Amino acid sequence: MIRTGQQYRDSIRDGRRVWINGERVKDVTSHPMFKPLVDIRARIYDMQHEEQYRDIMSYQDESGERHAVGLKLPYTQDDWHAKRRATDALMDDIGGVVTRVGDETAGEMWSLFDGQDVLNEVNPMFSDNIKRHIDTVIRDDPFHVSANTDPKGDRSKRPQDQDPDMLLHVVRETDTGIIVRGAKYETAAAYANQAFTKPTIANWGDAALSDYAVGFISDFSAPNLKFICRTGFAGRAPIEDYPLANRFDEVDALVIFDDVLIPWENVLFYRHTKATSFIRATLHRYSAFAFVQRNLKMADMMIGTALFNARQTGLDKQQAVQEKLAQLACYREGINAHLTAAIAMAEPSPAGLLMPNQSLLYTGRVFACSQLHEMMHLARELCGGQICVTPDAATFRDPETAPWLEKFYSVNDQWQAEDRRKLLAFGRDLLNSDYAGHRLSFQLFAQAPPFAHLAAVYRNFDWEGPLNFVHKAAGLSDRVLGTAQSTGSFDRPTPARAAE
Repeated sequence: MIRTGQQYRDSIRDGRRVWINGERVKDVTSHPMFKPLVDIRARIYDMQHEEQYRDIMSYQDESGERHAVGLKLPYTQDDWHAKRRATDALMDDIGGVVTRVGDETAGEMWSLFDGQDVLNEVNPMFSDNIKRHIDTVIRDDPFHVSANTDPKGDRSKRPQDQDPDMLLHVVRETDTGIIVRGAKYETAAAYANQAFTKPTIANWGDAALSDYAVGFISDFSAPNLKFICRTGFAGRAPIEDYPLANRFDEVDALVIFDDVLIPWENVLFYRHTKATSFIRATLHRYSAFAFVQRNLKMADMMIGTALFNARQTGLDKQQAVQEKLAQLACYREGINAHLTAAIAMAEPSPAGLLMPNQSLLYTGRVFACSQLHEMMHLARELCGGQICVTPDAATFRDPETAPWLEKFYSVNDQWQAEDRRKLLAFGRDLLNSDYAGHRLSFQLFAQAPPFAHLAAVYRNFDWEGPLNFVHKAAGLSDRVLGTAQSTGSFDRPTPARAAE
């Protein structure tokens, strides 16, 4: 059943070994750099119980049990509309954007659910394991995250030709499970319950039965795990001056697997490079939807911030300003159009789920991520230079300086100095701060680097349509067509193939 926020907090007080800023963290639920996101994740759990949100954030199964909408397997378009409504409700309630909170990461397991025939080739146990873990996530409602990227080391060398721990790998087998060693970068791991841990992007085509080709569920309460975190943004400056950095920083960790036992029931594939290739090619076929929706909410924040700034002084009446606002609107609606169309033209998956139209979803991700930096710069232009030169809140309250700032920051009767200060502080944190730079990098790389985004488009775009159109329009002979699609081993599953 769905948890409460307190049950979640209690679940991560498990003695895990977490370090940040050179100190060992005694309790991640109360540490100032983790507490804001712990509180938000707890808020999500509590929203599922509240009358105002219960039917948006949760659903009843056939037995009357309630479960989280974000974790529900998608079989219909209504399932996807419900997930979208739940994400919007969350972001509106907390007043910001968070990404790694479960809905965006649970979908990665559904991709492996679609690959059960691949798993059965090596061991039917692995296929049973993924089905059981998906059911467990739905039933127990853990905070589930994702583990992908390794330190990698010298990429000109194979991992076997350097320190082998640069890529996570199996060091031995036991009767109870496998022992793994290495490390993974994982956002939110220090305050989550578990992760789907899988191989990084690599050339798996020429490696047979590799010990690096392993995927499993990591239980973060397991012994021999260590969480070494980057410095958080929360608490480094007053919340009045940095309202986003202090509330929405999702702390990343280097998770050290120091000979960690993974029970066989948690192993999803092992020494199976075909499964590794499959999951890397299809990993985001569901989770990209929730990820791209975050970019939509970021676009809303940029539009609102820029428009408020323009309206304060009447600049929104100028055509040049309206054109820039329209560019932001086009970016926002471009993301919206891709998400809406991906549901409207959704496709059946090999396992019988309904996945968003893959070509539209992946092109939407490229559109949202590749233009984000340009839209942030455009929003900076519309906000003006004051977002980078305005004094802090304490100076606005100091008896000696307050009168001067009241004089120069009050625009009219509607916009007095305090509201203008708040808006400029929000804009600075959204667009100019360390946190803003971090978010830009995160959105660019969180679901793989840009070349992988484009590779996903290449694998899923319907190349046959344009080829056939030009073949007929140009009057070409049939022999020039050849193979219409050249999308690799795991190309876009058409409804006909899914039915097979």
